[in-house]
Amino acid sequence: MPGILIIAPNWIGDAVMTQPLLASIKALYPESKIDVLASTWVAPIYRACSEVNEVIEAKFEHKQLQWALRKQLAKQIEKQKYQACFVLPNSFKSALIPWLANIPLRIGYRGEMRFGLINVALDNPSKINRPPMVEHYLALSTLLVDDEQTGSAQSNNNQITPHLNVSPSARQSIQSKLQSANIDGSIYVMCPGAEYGPSKRWPTEHFAELAKELIETNPSNEIILIGSQGDHNLASEITLKAEQNPHIHNWCGSTSLDEAIALIGMSKALVSNDSGLMHIAAALKVPQVAIFGSSDPAHTPPLSDKAKVIWLNLPCSPCHKRDCPLGHLKCLKDILPQQVLATLNTLQ
Repeated sequence: MPGILIIAPNWIGDAVMTQPLLASIKALYPESKIDVLASTWVAPIYRACSEVNEVIEAKFEHKQLQWALRKQLAKQIEKQKYQACFVLPNSFKSALIPWLANIPLRIGYRGEMRFGLINVALDNPSKINRPPMVEHYLALSTLLVDDEQTGSAQSNNNQITPHLNVSPSARQSIQSKLQSANIDGSIYVMCPGAEYGPSKRWPTEHFAELAKELIETNPSNEIILIGSQGDHNLASEITLKAEQNPHIHNWCGSTSLDEAIALIGMSKALVSNDSGLMHIAAALKVPQVAIFGSSDPAHTPPLSDKAKVIWLNLPCSPCHKRDCPLGHLKCLKDILPQQVLATLNTLQ
């Protein structure tokens, strides 16, 4: 099978969760050439995957069909004569390109009127009984194999944890930024954002208190806050509540995702909400504390033996709501900085 195309998910965390699928495909078909079609936002994840031959970036926008763009990409992709395509998002529009490109095997989960567009399919699991995301994606690899290969694939995937690599160019770029900022101590990365909504965000005052305590513990510690441009104001609140401590740096919106991957990879530890950056840290095997509120750590945990999850498991959680439906956000407010610091200390 010379050519396999992957249609990537649209979220960073989901993209990280697909790496074991790529590894499984490569193990089953070592001679295959795996290319990935991804939005500009998640493309860096696939550049960090050793199984990927080429990343085809596209300026996809959320909730937009972009018919002209998809037809143009289909023409470009058809020339590559891929034998199979794994369509990882569940949407109708994500299945259009491989169908238009006449890829013979179009593999994915059934859903959203995709009959015919997807011609090798699995039923979507119910929302009540959802498997972990890694297993959800990995199950698709069994659709290409016979019984003997399936057994081999399962034996090779006993350890299904994502793995990413840091590119040398991104490492060099982030080292230059650290040098320019005169940062040469131990780096703790904090990720205050969560794209889904406030019910997944640990309070900024808690992040600020934790940052101050880390610096009081060791004045050579440096705290770097990273995230998207949309997280910049959250990080500004943290620096303000931490009394503008010079060892706390707001880099939200000022690093590319490639650079963020490199920075996380060289950090001493990371503290984050349930977010894409949490999954990146796990895939880089960086010590981390992951704070969960409205979401379920059984479904999307950081898959690393160097990760610790803090989740209060209140009767009202997981609610999976963007905002706390009860208005108190106790699932996050009651996780105190001292508890997170104590958990961090067990990772050192």
